[in-house]
Order: sequence, then C-alpha cells, then structure tokens
Amino acid sequence: MTVTRSNKNLFVQVINDDEGKTLASISTLEKEFADLKPTTEGAAKLGEAFGKRLQDKKITTVVFDRNGYLYHGVVKALADGTRSAGIIF
Repeated sequence: MTVTRSNKNLFVQVINDDEGKTLASISTLEKEFADLKPTTEGAAKLGEAFGKRLQDKKITTVVFDRNGYLYHGVVKALADGTRSAGIIF
C-alpha cells in the first residue's frame, strides 16, 4: 500500500510488486470523495473507505509504504483509518 499526497489531494494504491499490477486504488479525485480535504479528518475517512474496498476484494494484509513522507499527521491518520477497517499492516 503506497501513499502519495499533494496540497490538494491524497492517492492510495495497493500494488502487486511481482506482477506490477495495481490491485486497488482510491483518491480524493473520485466523485464520492471529492469533498474530502487532505487533512487528518479527511485522510481518516479515506482510509476507512479504502479499507472497506480492500475487504471487498478479499485483501486483508498489506505492507505500508509511506513513500518518504513522515509518519505523522495525514499519513498516520490514513493508516489508522485503514487499520480500523480491519486491514493488517
């Protein structure tokens, strides 16, 4: 699970490194999440939604790649939201 963020948006993907394929993704550019801001509250909600999306695809365990970002604030809230949906890091 890799995270990319900008000042306006958040992007999260689960990638199978062996095959080089994206298994699932979510971002604040999607219509249903367009109202979420890249704040800790918005990241937590996005993480919960992504966790549910992963559960639907029967993905329960991922490796978290914070992509060079410090593990606090928005990145931590996103991870915690995903964990609250039952995904194991």
